[in-house]
Amino acid sequence: AFGMALHYVEQERREGLAQAVGMLEAHISKPFVLLLGDIYFAFKDLVPLIEHFEFHRASAAIAVKDESDPALVRRNFSVEMNDTGQIRRVVEKPTEVASLWKGCGLYLFGPTIFDAIRRTPRSSLRNEYELTDAIQTLIDDGRPVYGTPVVDKDVNVTTPDDLIACNRHALRAMGKPHLVGENCQVAQGTTLHETVLGDGVCIVQPCRLEGCVVLPGTVIDSAMAQRDRVLYPASAPK
Repeated sequence: AFGMALHYVEQERREGLAQAVGMLEAHISKPFVLLLGDIYFAFKDLVPLIEHFEFHRASAAIAVKDESDPALVRRNFSVEMNDTGQIRRVVEKPTEVASLWKGCGLYLFGPTIFDAIRRTPRSSLRNEYELTDAIQTLIDDGRPVYGTPVVDKDVNVTTPDDLIACNRHALRAMGKPHLVGENCQVAQGTTLHETVLGDGVCIVQPCRLEGCVVLPGTVIDSAMAQRDRVLYPASAPK
């Protein structure tokens, strides 16, 4: 539908992100972009990331974000870099936060990352092959690795609250109060505020949904109203 062919490489054993990336070596011979699939990104433009990579003839360029909350850095990985953006050290889920620059799970790598992955041992943190450790191997080898602040917002989507927050952020960015998927049936009188309806949703009775994500094929009826009153608050039409 989009004029491209896709090839999937499956990681059969969960042994770390670096191992998963290493499995791509036979299929990649040029620089490539890696985006972690469980992270919601909001950014204006990725061109600065590419320009940074090319200008410095880097082995890697990493999207970073300047955080104010050290807890958010501890949940991801910290990035220590100089005034030009060259990275000196990266630390996966640091206990002590030495830098408020946070790695965001969006990378541009050259093929040298595969050699670094082959020489990356399992981590003591999770007994896995960590991509952050492979990046540190590049740095220790003297390879240029740079950080580029291109990400405005990133959320590691782990809980239902994360999913809702990402959808609400996207709606605000688009200037829309709600989005309704294809083939939905919505009862007349229903109010949708900062709410997303997936394809094929059926709302049998009028109600008010605020800050909700309704998954595809869901039927909201009086039985659901009794089970989950957040969908039918007291102020909602009966």
